Amino acid sequence: MATASLFGALAGATLGSRRGFRGVARGALLGAAGLGAVEAVSRARQQPGQIPARWARIVASGAMAAPTGWLGARLTGAGPLAVGTVSGTVAGGLGLRPQKVALGPLLGAAVGAGFGAVDRKSNPALVAAAAVTAFRVLSAVAFPDEQISMLADRVGPEQLPFVLPLAAHSRYIGIGYVEELATRLGREYVRDTPDVGIIGSLDELDGPQFEPALVHPLVREFYEHTTRFKLDIVPEWRAWVRPGYLVYRTALARPLGQANVPMNQREALRGVHSRIDTILPGPDGEPLLRGWLRSYADDDEPIYVGVYTTYRHEGRGYVRVGFPLPEMNFTATLIPLHREDGGLSLTSRSELSEQPGHYLTYIDRESGELTSAAVHGFGEQLEVYVRDGKLVAEHAFRVFGLPFLVLHYRIERKTAA
Repeated sequence: MATASLFGALAGATLGSRRGFRGVARGALLGAAGLGAVEAVSRARQQPGQIPARWARIVASGAMAAPTGWLGARLTGAGPLAVGTVSGTVAGGLGLRPQKVALGPLLGAAVGAGFGAVDRKSNPALVAAAAVTAFRVLSAVAFPDEQISMLADRVGPEQLPFVLPLAAHSRYIGIGYVEELATRLGREYVRDTPDVGIIGSLDELDGPQFEPALVHPLVREFYEHTTRFKLDIVPEWRAWVRPGYLVYRTALARPLGQANVPMNQREALRGVHSRIDTILPGPDGEPLLRGWLRSYADDDEPIYVGVYTTYRHEGRGYVRVGFPLPEMNFTATLIPLHREDGGLSLTSRSELSEQPGHYLTYIDRESGELTSAAVHGFGEQLEVYVRDGKLVAEHAFRVFGLPFLVLHYRIERKTAA
């Protein structure tokens, strides 16, 4: 409430700046009281583990836009049209969804033009607040299916079984993550564990939609004894996503040592080194955690660092893959489905259950409590099957409903020494 009141005071001060000192003081008081009251009502109605209501978040975003718009106009001398356009553009960009990104500047320009038609010297704080609020309201009506939504705020891990609550405690993840995690947990660490799979047994995934006995023996062997096989990746990127991925890779993936997929076929020819590190002990002598580490074969630069687990909920088994990030985790929860050819499909979208999906979660280092967002706009489907007697895998990804990447895996059994 104190933070909301502070933002309200800043917004009110800038909105009243055209009326001298008294206007600034009166606006600051009214803004602090108003946004503080909004926060108080929202928090009072908020249930445990939930986040504030959308209407309260819209009011807060409009209040935060006011001082930003005022400051921008003061520094640049921009008029209502420019202030409205920039404010809408920023709001649309934060919405991430392509439709919202396109709507933001258009709506912001319309709001700015409307204020300019009435008064060319309209208060930029009011223009910015109106543009952002109008965008948030219209996008909520036009796009009710949120691509990213807050799921829970500071709850125990048992309330989010589909989230793997394992984060990194450093800015760099890399292929040493599992060893660092074992040290932190006080458990035994086994590097490059021989003859182990990313899943202990497909029987752990048994459910009304999946019968492990129907899976092709070679596919089953791959999941239960992954280290018996070697993999090569052939990426197939959509052209529209390449520029954005290049920026992401340079700014985030490589510095983090995580999610560093080959950009093209030339990079894929560097080869892939794959190993599974495990943390012991677990139930019945099985590994407690399995970290599948993939890196480029020529210099061991990380590609993926993923921790694989399974869990059961209401009679169904799921694969839960956690990708550690600094103080956070990006979890892909996948449900197993059959292919007619005996292959196995793991997908993050299913009408059979609400568990599958992608979840970005902050993990409090001291309490272990989770604050999690569901990333509805991201989807993936992994198909592993046998074609002409050989294992084949295709890993397809979508964002905002648009396909952007397919990873084709060439899987071969390792030659015996």
